[in-house]
Amino acid sequence: MRLLLDTHTLLWLMVDSPRLSRRARSLISDASEIYVSSVSIWEIAIKFRLGKIEEDARVVVEKLGAAGLRELNVSHRHAVATSRLPLLHGDPFDRLLVAQAITELMQFLTADKRLTEYSDLVICA
Repeated sequence: MRLLLDTHTLLWLMVDSPRLSRRARSLISDASEIYVSSVSIWEIAIKFRLGKIEEDARVVVEKLGAAGLRELNVSHRHAVATSRLPLLHGDPFDRLLVAQAITELMQFLTADKRLTEYSDLVICA
């Protein structure tokens, strides 16, 4: 299974947070490929700069390779795919991440139950 991590899932994985569920850990462990979107790095950078989180995007990026996580850049196709999503969720980062998962046919791992309404590809764990 190819897996795309939501931003908070990535952060919890990076710091081995107890907030990352057993099921999420199992899905990550069993995945054949694990991706992190450039959208998540952008979101981390913004929230770090605003003082909302402690994780610096530069440090997260340095850890990605060592953790075996692959980068998924945003393409025009991903951006256009957001226009086909219903307006169920107002967070533009989440909407773009869901669009990427749908476009690339990969599972999207999140803790946000509201996002499961977008697609069967969204896994809430």
